[in-house]
Amino acid sequence: MCLTDDSCAVTDLLDALRMAGLRQGDVAFFQVSYESLGILKDESYEGKLNELIYAAMRKAVGTDGTLIVPSFSFSFVNSETFDIQSTPGVSGSWSASGGFLEYFRRLPGAVRSSDPNCSVVALGPMAEELVLKLPTTSYGEDCIYERLLKAGGKLCGIGARIADTPFLCYVEEAIGARFRYKKLFTGQIQERGIVRKHGWITSVPNRAESGSSHRSLIEGEIRSAQPNCIVHVGAGEVFSLACDDVYRVATHEIGRHAGATVQGQASKMAQLEDIRAVDKTCCVDLTDNAPMKELIAKLWRLPRDIVSDGYDAALRAISTQIPMTIHEYPTGTECWTWIVPEKWTCHQAWLERLDGQRLFSYNENPLHVVSYSLPINREVSRQELFEHLHVHPKLPDAIPFIFKYYERDWGLCCSKNLKDALKDDCYRVVINSEVSCGSLKVGEVVVPGQSRESFVLCAHLCHPAMVNDDLTGVVVGLKVMQELLRRLNLKYTYRFLILPETIGSVAYLSHHEELIPEMVGGLFLEMLGLDNPHALQLSFAGDTEVDRCLTQVLKESDPSGWTGPFRTVVGNDERQFNAPGVRVPMLSLSRVQPRGQDSWPYYAQYHSSADTPACASLERLEESRDMVLKMIDAFEADPIPVNLYKGEIFCSRFGLNIDVYANPAGNRALFDIIFLIDGTRSVAEIARVCNIPLESAKGVVEELRRLGLVEYRGALHNKTPE
Repeated sequence: MCLTDDSCAVTDLLDALRMAGLRQGDVAFFQVSYESLGILKDESYEGKLNELIYAAMRKAVGTDGTLIVPSFSFSFVNSETFDIQSTPGVSGSWSASGGFLEYFRRLPGAVRSSDPNCSVVALGPMAEELVLKLPTTSYGEDCIYERLLKAGGKLCGIGARIADTPFLCYVEEAIGARFRYKKLFTGQIQERGIVRKHGWITSVPNRAESGSSHRSLIEGEIRSAQPNCIVHVGAGEVFSLACDDVYRVATHEIGRHAGATVQGQASKMAQLEDIRAVDKTCCVDLTDNAPMKELIAKLWRLPRDIVSDGYDAALRAISTQIPMTIHEYPTGTECWTWIVPEKWTCHQAWLERLDGQRLFSYNENPLHVVSYSLPINREVSRQELFEHLHVHPKLPDAIPFIFKYYERDWGLCCSKNLKDALKDDCYRVVINSEVSCGSLKVGEVVVPGQSRESFVLCAHLCHPAMVNDDLTGVVVGLKVMQELLRRLNLKYTYRFLILPETIGSVAYLSHHEELIPEMVGGLFLEMLGLDNPHALQLSFAGDTEVDRCLTQVLKESDPSGWTGPFRTVVGNDERQFNAPGVRVPMLSLSRVQPRGQDSWPYYAQYHSSADTPACASLERLEESRDMVLKMIDAFEADPIPVNLYKGEIFCSRFGLNIDVYANPAGNRALFDIIFLIDGTRSVAEIARVCNIPLESAKGVVEELRRLGLVEYRGALHNKTPE
């Protein structure tokens, strides 16, 4: 290019773009790199050069054409607020405040997308149609690159490499390239002075395996197939490629490499990362049929974050106790509206004074670091430290459990007493943590019954270095399932799911939608080692046969127990089963005091380092195990009796008469039951209405069945009880 004559420069570049195939009316996505053209950095000439580049681009596509350039800021990646109007792009040729891309962003009429990481700027008649009202994804469905593809757009470069076009990121995500995975970034977006919190999905490369080699092959294939679309200019070149041609070549090139996509081998990427980032210290050996005390003692201290080596080690250990299927959902997997997060590994962390005196460390207790904390290694002021140092609101000697799975921040935790003693002006914070592509794991134990209809037990295994929340639910559920495996002729199939809280249930349900219609009820188990009465939280509906049956058992088996409506006792994975589109009536069983007690929420040691094995009574765990088994027994034996008689039964004819004078209460109960049997109520519901023990109601109904006056049908059961 001639730089001494403006018209000559524009003409040379315009000719090159036309030779490469750019035409009037085209929709063109441009990338520009001055250096690759051999133009030395000269700030005094930069403004004029920007004008020349833009003039050539505009003449090439004409007034009917639309120009698009990247204006990537990576604001959410860098934990910064993204201002659509003022945040500069950082991918300009020379600097964030200058370069062609920033020049283009500031042109009158330019329209910028709201992507806080990978925004683009468009100018022309299709600008708003292409870049406004985009979904919250950088490279997913209906993103700018998919719209560009559907509009018949072109990818153009001035001094840029074909392999560097972000359009290839879109192709890689669209076809499921294993070297990329979806990641949620959160932060704040500001537009015309209004700030709002937002989440944005941007797929990122997996560090264990780079896709750069595939991109080089793609560029080579394009160069061989379309040499006329690439024209040399100065020390570099320009190109103009149809998006559909690039999509076709890229799809073929990536797909022809064995294992280049995730289809059919969903955990391959996570396995590659495990080789690089696995924590070798997480290993647990359990004895055969380990008692609950041993299970808790060996598992509770593990750093069981939602996707982590500590969680995986705990699940592997539990899988040695009972036949188990472990389902894996790799990082970035879409689970309805959720996305599986990355694996988090904390190698080491501590807080120390500037003289090197260490105040606490991750090795002492994993709760000292906020779960999913970002890494940091620098001196911080006392004020900044306190903004990131968390304490327990009620227990001055305890370390709190704090997590930020979907926020990007660093954080430490300690006791309030220790924090109050920190008087120095500055401290050194070291958190050596990393995120990587991992695999969320759900353990499933199945005890088959005569019916495919299933009752689901559930407990979460996450929450590092704590016991009642919710390792106790896991060990109680495990012992219940071990007992069920010894039983024969169960009517229902029973499933026990061990998973990370919330995201684990969503992952399992979203990938097993065919099982949801067969789930007739369930029970979430947690906080079962405490010296509190049992608390039964009802399902969302609250009035199902499962609700009535389990409520009756609690009433008879734990006089101090209590019940509460949905989302008034605890809040855990029962929410996902009761949620819209699922509506499985899952209740929850815990040991907590009613609201208003001093220990609320839940119990005094909740979410803290004080939740140790000392807070989990073996006697209470065994009682809870027996309670769950009683509920299952009642559920198994809770048919719906249907009357085969009309009118009131002539009891004397069948020897059923209970003397009203000798036993008035028994006589009344008998006739109450007779009048309630009409095919609409289960035995448990009849017992509840009559305010009599379940066994008493069951005995009367069984006698009526023996006499041929009643038969069973199952709103819950497929088979008539023997």
